[in-house]
Amino acid sequence: MEFVVLVKQVPDLAEELVIDATGRDIDREWMTWVASEWDEYALEEALHLRDAVGGRVTCLALDTGSVDELLATCLARGADRAVKVGSFERPPTTHTAARAFAEALGTVPHDLVLTGVQAIDDLDGQLAPLLAGLRDLPHVSVVTHIAIGEDGGMATVNQEYAGGVVAEFAVDLPAVLGVQASREAPRYAPVSRVRQMMREPMDAIDAPAGDDGGLVVEALSVPEAGGAAEMIGGSADQVAERIAAILAERGIGKVVAA
Repeated sequence: MEFVVLVKQVPDLAEELVIDATGRDIDREWMTWVASEWDEYALEEALHLRDAVGGRVTCLALDTGSVDELLATCLARGADRAVKVGSFERPPTTHTAARAFAEALGTVPHDLVLTGVQAIDDLDGQLAPLLAGLRDLPHVSVVTHIAIGEDGGMATVNQEYAGGVVAEFAVDLPAVLGVQASREAPRYAPVSRVRQMMREPMDAIDAPAGDDGGLVVEALSVPEAGGAAEMIGGSADQVAERIAAILAERGIGKVVAA
């Protein structure tokens, strides 16, 4: 079977993020990039499925000028092929990304397309359904388990809802899935293996780079720092009296004399 995984770079939240001069984006010049967490789950699930039923795992990433290490890491983890898609000066909107991937899938064999259910840099969660619509394929998101049928023409997937409720769906293949979690933690990619993979040539596919709409950021701002917490000490009566006074100061209730 042909498994295709769509992967994306996102800012490392361990770094301090700075808003750029436009006020509508973060300063990307010195930013550290990492693989999107949910895309790593999608890749791990694809590798398990390939090992179970046979086939090949191909990873696709939009070429924003710095995805070689991302794709090399996918190869180091066990992917069979890595492909750079299009050429973009900066990460595009989800709509543009979906159209570029849809174009690429016209030349990349695919029985099951997996991607992370969302990414931390936009929390949009629309790549999988948009791509499925463009390719006229079935789609399920927030997927937590995948099993391929014996004939390879269908997959059984679990979709998670709020409160721990899980539904089971039978999906005809080919299909597009948005993965919420993998059955195991993403496997480790040795640095030496990543460096080795970066020396290997990677395939590339042309794709449209125009703006197809989608999420538009009007402004960014740094969250305002809150006030310091007040630690209330004393006896139970003293603590209760202080809490009542604080509520009264904020117009909530009133102080009742003991």
